[in-house]
Amino acid sequence: MVYFLIPRYLLAKKYLKFGLYSFYLVVFTSYAIVLLLYGCLYFLLHFDINSMPPMSKNFTFVLVLVVLVLGFVSFASLLNHNFKTISQNKELQNKILETQLQLKEQELHYLKMQIHPHFLFNTLNTIYGFALKQSIHTPEIILKLSNLLDYILYQVEKPRVSLKEEVMHIKEYIELEKIRFKDTLKVVFLSDEIDENIQIAPMLLIPFVENAFKHGNLVEGYLQIKVSIKLNDNKLRFSIGNTYVDQEEHKNGGIGLKNIRKRLEMNYKGNYRLNDNVDGKWYYAELVIDDLRKAKS
Repeated sequence: MVYFLIPRYLLAKKYLKFGLYSFYLVVFTSYAIVLLLYGCLYFLLHFDINSMPPMSKNFTFVLVLVVLVLGFVSFASLLNHNFKTISQNKELQNKILETQLQLKEQELHYLKMQIHPHFLFNTLNTIYGFALKQSIHTPEIILKLSNLLDYILYQVEKPRVSLKEEVMHIKEYIELEKIRFKDTLKVVFLSDEIDENIQIAPMLLIPFVENAFKHGNLVEGYLQIKVSIKLNDNKLRFSIGNTYVDQEEHKNGGIGLKNIRKRLEMNYKGNYRLNDNVDGKWYYAELVIDDLRKAKS
């Protein structure tokens, strides 16, 4: 019963067959008990009923005792199977959760690294041009690029970085673009004073700036960028605008904004608002994080 009926029928939820075969088992057990009693009476006691133990004379008692033993063994087997199943399910759930966590971490790492390579190529081309002219600005450009790459490659591994540090690297990014665009770039950068203890997910704001330069266009001879960073307690309001000509460039915010939305969902789900709109020759994107402290680890 323990090794055949329970695993094959009861655990498989074939209750009708389990009940039927259990009935057959009781009938067979009763028959076996009767044969055993008569066998003992004939071969061992030579039909001397008075020498039989009192309990063995009661067939019903013997049958109930056998059924109770079978029932106890079956219950113990079911209990053991249940514990094993629970343990296996927990182990499986832990493996699934661990796999999901690894996939999320890989996706998050990939999204963090989504600063477009064209910025690096453009900057290297600028450095190359300045180097050919033996410009005194070449070391400064290399240093700024080195600092920015250090932030992108190493600081991005941290779950949180200082908002002040993020803003500082945004400024370095803009300074590099100023060198590249020369006199065709106008930038207005407004930022509140930021406490060093205020933290944010790394590389969350820089892609907005990178997007503005990538999709922005010269209008009346200038690419204009407006950046505003306002901080009230732990509520962040970040907005950026750029001039543009081709509306398709900013349709649906491009791949950059889609990646940013995914990162925001991972880090600040239910705690942010991201909007973009067009006003004449200007494209604007605004991010509001209601409470920077409520970030998922």
